[in-house]
Amino acid sequence: MASWFYAAEGKQQGPYPDGQFRDLVAQGVVRPDTLVWTEGMAGWQKAAEIPGLIGGAGGPPAMPAGGPPMMSQGGYAQGGYSQAGYAGGGGALSVDFGIVEFIWRSIVFLIGMCFIIPIPWVFVWYTKWIVSCIQVPGRPNLSFTGSAMAIVPWFFGAIVLAVALAFTGIQALNNLMFVVQIILYWLLIKWMVANIASNGQPLGLSFSGTIWAYIGWNILLGISFLTIIGWAWVYVAQIRWFCRNIQGTRRAVVFKGSGLQMLWRSIVAFIGFSFIIPIPWVYRWMMRWMASQTELVARGAQA
Repeated sequence: MASWFYAAEGKQQGPYPDGQFRDLVAQGVVRPDTLVWTEGMAGWQKAAEIPGLIGGAGGPPAMPAGGPPMMSQGGYAQGGYSQAGYAGGGGALSVDFGIVEFIWRSIVFLIGMCFIIPIPWVFVWYTKWIVSCIQVPGRPNLSFTGSAMAIVPWFFGAIVLAVALAFTGIQALNNLMFVVQIILYWLLIKWMVANIASNGQPLGLSFSGTIWAYIGWNILLGISFLTIIGWAWVYVAQIRWFCRNIQGTRRAVVFKGSGLQMLWRSIVAFIGFSFIIPIPWVYRWMMRWMASQTELVARGAQA
């Protein structure tokens, strides 16, 4: 039996058995422009693009030769094939969320950041929401399972260290805090990647980029800002480095956006942010572009 998912209000809904899903179609819950996904599809598609789904007969579309592997209750194919393996070549990521929800969550997030102490909990709460808004081909119901208590020692340890270094009055030691912050960001990236799950099951991902490479990229990015426009190309190269170092999946993660695309979109975003009110729409616009440029491809097939 096919299991269907659909996107609504920035979240993934499902899985639904074929019969129940077609009832949702008949009731108008799933509309022609609704993004849907089921086993065997490389990526999310509008319901109207699926043969026989919208306005079709009661039965499902014709099954390909040999038929798809039967799916277990946990969402994985019997006989040694996973959803990701059957989905094949992968496809681009997508992201969507409601403007109102973005506004109130962002306000709560900023208030929590201002009070310092709640930062680990507010950060995890916000991350759980934004990850749930991301759709990944072959990985339905994406979620973040990290606990705030895991980063509490890093966070408060960094605060204590910063205060201690400030009391010394030695400028060289204060500059050391910059390096410490980079190391903490690197640890945060590794922790976040390791806590991504699909359908409640950890994906077993890891980030293999070294701390020295990460420090180097940040130094290069800082220097590139002196060129005014060169930072966009360096930033895109850093994103590609980050994607190359995500391990634990059969498909490679690649970022296909260019430096020029990043530059002009960032200029538009900066202008939009300066007017305050358009911020939610501009932010969503940038997020959608970033997601659309991030693709899952067969390893060894990267451009």
